[in-house]
Amino acid sequence: MIFSSFSRTLGQVGDRRFRKVLFLGIGLTFALLVTVYAAFLWFLQWSVGDSTALPLIGEVTWLNDLVGWSSFFLMMILSVFLMVPVASAITSMFLDEVAQAVEDRHYPHLPAATKVPLGEAIKDTINFLGLLIGANIVALFLYLIPVLTPFSLFIFWGLNGFLLGMEYFTLAAIRRVGRQGAKDLRRQHRGTIWLAGTLMAMPLSLPLVNLVIPILGAATFTHIYHGVTGGRR
Repeated sequence: MIFSSFSRTLGQVGDRRFRKVLFLGIGLTFALLVTVYAAFLWFLQWSVGDSTALPLIGEVTWLNDLVGWSSFFLMMILSVFLMVPVASAITSMFLDEVAQAVEDRHYPHLPAATKVPLGEAIKDTINFLGLLIGANIVALFLYLIPVLTPFSLFIFWGLNGFLLGMEYFTLAAIRRVGRQGAKDLRRQHRGTIWLAGTLMAMPLSLPLVNLVIPILGAATFTHIYHGVTGGRR
């Protein structure tokens, strides 16, 4: 089901309406990464200053440039972790439009979905984002435990796969069956949702590739929702 859902998502990339949302999502995701990078770079350059005195060498003025160039590569690495909360924020903005595009093409027999009130959507986004950030902060301590360090990447994928899967599926389902119905379905199909979320978290670890994942993930989880309900609601 997971791979067929993703395949159907890729098959819709040529759809003009879907492509518009995809490109908009990529643009906003990239803009957020650039903004964070610019703020990070400014902080490093402000910390170093115009010149720095090093022991035995004296005053150097090129350290600022070195910090600037090296920070780019550091931010590429940090984007691996940054893209997880970014993916969480992006889906709340675009899932309804993505889901509607998917349903109009693949499930046209269904009645119109119920729109989630803006206040509730913002509340859900903040709650999911807070849980995501809090869980990853706790996970940092696990990564430092010597016996677990070799498995850090797998822990990262598994943890964020669980959380992202829970969020994406809930937001896709709540449009059709309400909050309690979404929770019930999530509990019944937690294994499928976790695996799908983990398969989504893995490419989020790849710089540049991760820019397209939030929107494709939203479409894929819409298909997964309809897959577990038989496309009947």
